[in-house]
Amino acid sequence: MWTYPDMSPVALDLGFLQIHWYGLMYLLGFAFFWLYGSYRAKQYSEYWTPDRVSDFLFYGALGVILGGRIGYILFYDLAHYLQHPMDVLRVWQGGMSFHGGMLGVILASWWFARVKMKVPIFVVSDFVVLMVPIGLFFGRIGNFINGELWGRITDSPLGMKVYDPQLQQVVAKYPTQLLEALLEGLVLFAILWFYNRKPRPMGTTSGLFVGFYGLFRFFAEFFRMPDPQLGYLLWGWVTMGQILSLPMIVFGFGLVFWARRRCPVTRL
Repeated sequence: MWTYPDMSPVALDLGFLQIHWYGLMYLLGFAFFWLYGSYRAKQYSEYWTPDRVSDFLFYGALGVILGGRIGYILFYDLAHYLQHPMDVLRVWQGGMSFHGGMLGVILASWWFARVKMKVPIFVVSDFVVLMVPIGLFFGRIGNFINGELWGRITDSPLGMKVYDPQLQQVVAKYPTQLLEALLEGLVLFAILWFYNRKPRPMGTTSGLFVGFYGLFRFFAEFFRMPDPQLGYLLWGWVTMGQILSLPMIVFGFGLVFWARRRCPVTRL
């Protein structure tokens, strides 16, 4: 059984400025988006150029950060932020919701498709979701370095020994940050990359991303501890993450079914 190395959340302390690992993980995710997106734009896409990728990255990053923060506040801990409104700005301490970030990116994609490119939204979303899983991978690594989002206490060899401040002792917990980095990051990227080796009906890539993310997140929540301010919401085992992920599963795979019959085949 491993022992958590208890890493500092600060990557570089210059005295007057602290650079946090959590922020660096976001920067790595955005950098991958630009590099891989620019490569795909030059090699494959009939709609995208590297300049358009750079333009979208600005709006997409705003959607991720604002949507992720607002989503966490609304879905997970509204009472705390009403009492401590300045904590809204402390993003380096964590507190980002994927589901909120996804809604932010959907709005950015809709606006970019309608105003900037004047194309159907799937032209944007099918292209964008290919780069998202690696950003999720880096984000979960940031959660791990921050020592947050641990799983349940376990005696499984997959557990990791970590100090629990509430119990005031070292216990073994599932490292669910790493599980989600694997499933929502690397495995999901592999699925989308494999699927997009040839032209596909427009909208199906977006549907696969939404459906498989919801499925992987729903599964990971069985090992992850719910946020302490919420606990389990139904039947002693259903979490907020599962409630938010279930509609994603239904909508995502439903979109794949619909798009395969209604949308033209293209390479994005």
